[in-house]
Amino acid sequence: MRLSHVSSLSLWLLTALTTPVALGGSFQLPGAGNDLIGQVMVVRSRSDQTLLDIARAFGIGQEEMQLANPTVDRWLPGADSVVVVPDRYILPRGERRGLMLNLPEMRLYEFPGAKPGERNDSVVYTYPTSIGRMDWKTPLGQARIISKQRDPSWHPPESVRQEAAEAGNSLPDVVPPGPDNPLGRHALRLNLPGYLIHGTNRPFGVGMRVTHGCVRMLPEDIEVLFERVTVGTPLQILNQPVKVGWQDGVLYVEVHPPLDEDEEAQRNLMRYTLERVYEELEKQPAVLDAKTLRQAVEQRNGIPVAVSRPDESARSISNPLFR
Repeated sequence: MRLSHVSSLSLWLLTALTTPVALGGSFQLPGAGNDLIGQVMVVRSRSDQTLLDIARAFGIGQEEMQLANPTVDRWLPGADSVVVVPDRYILPRGERRGLMLNLPEMRLYEFPGAKPGERNDSVVYTYPTSIGRMDWKTPLGQARIISKQRDPSWHPPESVRQEAAEAGNSLPDVVPPGPDNPLGRHALRLNLPGYLIHGTNRPFGVGMRVTHGCVRMLPEDIEVLFERVTVGTPLQILNQPVKVGWQDGVLYVEVHPPLDEDEEAQRNLMRYTLERVYEELEKQPAVLDAKTLRQAVEQRNGIPVAVSRPDESARSISNPLFR
């Protein structure tokens, strides 16, 4: 469940949200054998809201929101339009400690663990992010935070300055703190040279592949993350376009558009998905719903879908439909 003071009524009506303020992606970690957090919600838009306003209000990235609402106009959804808020997630595979960034879903997960005198080891926070575009890829692998800086200056790398020059623009050697600084007010430097987790002065770009490799966050999100994380916090950077997990004995699949450079997943997303599914069924047999699974792969809208039903008597996971 989402740990928020906002009532379900206000979530549904959305009328109390006069300015875009994220509600705080704080959830209880699921119990043993379960992998899902959050819930999918439905709200109705106001005449003065864009789809991106609603996305930011609920801590959803731009592409996440558009994939969940393919028929809703991004700029003019209209008064009283039905909008799906895809605020449910299968936790990525990996060690649940520190930070975990899954590039295809452009989402960061924070596992703070217990602190002295506190019992917050059962909480996970999650935030939308922007990542590097294909020609400026965010690297995969293990990293860690090596420093924290409030109100940072930006020193554009020579490669970025050259790109700007080729587009007819010029960048200074240093951009001081302030409203024109693309790093925003908070920066977490990684042990990967040149890479940061930082804020932004262009929040509506969060949730897209638009950076030069850094991880960009909403100003309100990086502010709370900055205060909570410490130097040395580990970061796992993952490529999981398909996430598979269990909830109360039912298998769920969450499919995102693969990264453009992920040739294996791009070439045959169904086979890629089945490989992830069968890895789970080796651990816990269940009866698959072939039609629902295919629809999840075809839609790849990032919303977790139940693709099985419990079957204690199941002894084989073989299914000729998937051979």
